[in-house]
Amino acid sequence: MGKYFGTDGFRGEANVDLTVEHAYKVGRFLGWYYSQGAPDERCRIVIGKDTRRSSYMFEYSLVAGLTASGADVYLLHVTTTPSVSYVVRTEGFQCGIMISASHNPY
Repeated sequence: MGKYFGTDGFRGEANVDLTVEHAYKVGRFLGWYYSQGAPDERCRIVIGKDTRRSSYMFEYSLVAGLTASGADVYLLHVTTTPSVSYVVRTEGFQCGIMISASHNPY
């Protein structure tokens, strides 16, 4: 998975380089990772997405992985990247995820 991740997040073509299996594994890891800080409490993670079709499939896969590892997940649905950052800071979430295809058509 290291080749997909950089300072700008995961990169690749949906269903070719990046699949729902990748998203599920990322969700499992993030849920586990953010639960390590307070093992007696469930971590809270918020997810936003853009309007591309691939965002929906990645959202559901991330949620499956996150909840499988014990995280509480809150969905902002279609929103902007700054709104995810704002909600993380003002509402006390451990992590925020924005699903966006950048300049890709899908």
